[in-house]
Amino acid sequence: MALKFERFVSPGKGNGVRATAGIRRGELVTSVEPLASCVSLKRSREVCQQCFARRETLLRCSQCKMARYCNVTCQSRAWPGHKRECKCLRGLLPRVPTDSVRLAASLIFALSSPSGSSSEELYSLEEHESHLNSMSEQKKEGLSQLASMLELFLHQEGPNLAEELKTALPPSCRDFLCLIAKITCNCFTISDGELHEIGVGLYPSLSLLNHDCRPNCVMVFEGAKLQLRAVQDISAEEELTISYIETLSLTEERQKQLADQYHFNCQCRRCQTHDKDELMLAGEEAAWRLLKEALPKLDKLKGESNWKTLLESSLHLLSAAGAGVPDENLYRLRITDMALDAAIHLQLWDEALKYSLKTLPGYRQYYPDPHPVHGVQLMRVGKLQHYLENIKDALDTFKEAYNIMKLTHGDDHPLMVDLKMKMEECRCEMDQQSPH
Repeated sequence: MALKFERFVSPGKGNGVRATAGIRRGELVTSVEPLASCVSLKRSREVCQQCFARRETLLRCSQCKMARYCNVTCQSRAWPGHKRECKCLRGLLPRVPTDSVRLAASLIFALSSPSGSSSEELYSLEEHESHLNSMSEQKKEGLSQLASMLELFLHQEGPNLAEELKTALPPSCRDFLCLIAKITCNCFTISDGELHEIGVGLYPSLSLLNHDCRPNCVMVFEGAKLQLRAVQDISAEEELTISYIETLSLTEERQKQLADQYHFNCQCRRCQTHDKDELMLAGEEAAWRLLKEALPKLDKLKGESNWKTLLESSLHLLSAAGAGVPDENLYRLRITDMALDAAIHLQLWDEALKYSLKTLPGYRQYYPDPHPVHGVQLMRVGKLQHYLENIKDALDTFKEAYNIMKLTHGDDHPLMVDLKMKMEECRCEMDQQSPH
């Protein structure tokens, strides 16, 4: 695919990416494999380390007991890259390094292998910012501990390996603290079809994309391959932007997260106008503040997969808030989404459908452009309607999802193939039900 973008100096932002020709809404801008990647520790039991597919049962590496694969084919393909990591993991057991340490090691192994990487990727990696100078001492201390863990991890393969491998890195990355800092600021979260985090990866050229809270491009993944698609028509010389964070939050919260994690103050139009903030805080303040204060506890329950308690707590809070807090309120929407997740895990399908429908007004408001989050939510609602035999409603919902996802995912994405199959099933079932 001929690239339609180039690197440039973006006023007030440093490096950036701009279009060299017009890009149509829904067009695939580029599709790239990661320079390095790894499955998240919390998903390591359910995601294949080679193809990043979710599976109920996976083969486990007999040596490190950590890496898992769909089948022997995936395991064989992964072995050239995994064998060095495998030795390091075995040497460190029962300790397991964090995702960022494993990603850094994966990067070093990739760059030191005979196939190596292209000079363009190395050049981009060399220029990535570490932001060490703007970090607090506390954050630097945390990164220093990760750098020490990286050195200890690599030491398991050989006493002098850590020093030897530094020669494979660009000069500015040979200090492990700097390398870890660059990785934490520039890695991408890899997500599955339902946009759940399954891993992290480095895509050096795409790290040059700048942030906007209402971007003109979105990223979706097929396995670990990153697909960048335009969600607005983009003119030649216009900058391409993505969102670094989940944008369903207040301006103040978004700006704090961007400053803490990425070390810049967002000046995008949405932040300057505080767009949607008033709607997100609609309702009686005393009531929605109780919802806001309860969110950390609910997040903990969700993290522990304590679905029964999560559902009970969520319903109690939503009932207490009553009609004084509308469905579009940010905190009510977040808790309704948690109730939905819990009901699905508990196989309470009628309740799940009720909560899912209550989320849609907020999703339509807060994801006005074609957005994968909105499309995936509609697909979830459609699947619940279909399962409960609300066939016509399901087809209408799937059609709405299709109109979004044909732009955010493209017709060939596996999730779109699944969606089109669901739509066809609905049509066939409606034909069977109609009188002849």
